[in-house]
Amino acid sequence: MAFERDRDTSIAQLLGGIVTDAQDLVRQEIALARQEVREELGQAKDAGIKLAVAGVILAIGGLLLVLMLAQGLADLFDWPNWAGYGLVGAVLAIVGGILFSSAQRQLKQVKPVPEQTVETLKENVEWIKDRTTSDKP
Repeated sequence: MAFERDRDTSIAQLLGGIVTDAQDLVRQEIALARQEVREELGQAKDAGIKLAVAGVILAIGGLLLVLMLAQGLADLFDWPNWAGYGLVGAVLAIVGGILFSSAQRQLKQVKPVPEQTVETLKENVEWIKDRTTSDKP
């Protein structure tokens, strides 16, 4: 009879340990997910800032260069004004397209789902399943 009480106590201790370990595991997974989300948000923030800066630079640069260069080219080559504005506009469109494409590529690399956390959660669930099913007779 004393053996049965000791066995029940040890089973209770085992179950308590499992619950404590599971709680610790969940806390660690949540911390990992938070860290991953912070990193991804940092990358998204950087890409957004680059997009904003590129837009401002394109707007100011386009305005000033269109006015200065277009008029200067038209006068230099004795072209009509529209030809000078067209050439400068095309150059600005190419530069803006390159900047936009670069920022867009960086945004596509941002992953909002914390993949490492999802993978470790799957592994932990499998581990818990293996532990609980292997103890059954």
